[in-house]
Amino acid sequence: MAKTKMKTHSGLKKRVKRTGTGLLKRTKAFAYHKAEHKSPARKRRLRGMTLVSGSDLKRIKQLVAYK
Repeated sequence: MAKTKMKTHSGLKKRVKRTGTGLLKRTKAFAYHKAEHKSPARKRRLRGMTLVSGSDLKRIKQLVAYK
C-alpha cells in the first residue's frame, strides 16, 4: 500500500508564510478588532509580522508541510 501525502491545513496556509531560512512568520494578534479603542502606540506595535514562537513551531510546521 502506498503512503499518502499529508494535506496542508488550508486555514493555516493563509495565515503563515515561510522565511528564506525556513522559519515561519505570522501577523500579530489583537491588531484590528475594536481598533478605535486602542492607543496609536499599541496599534503601531501590532503592525507587521513576527516569527512563530519556538514552542508552537514543530506543530505548525507539520500543518503546513508542503508550503
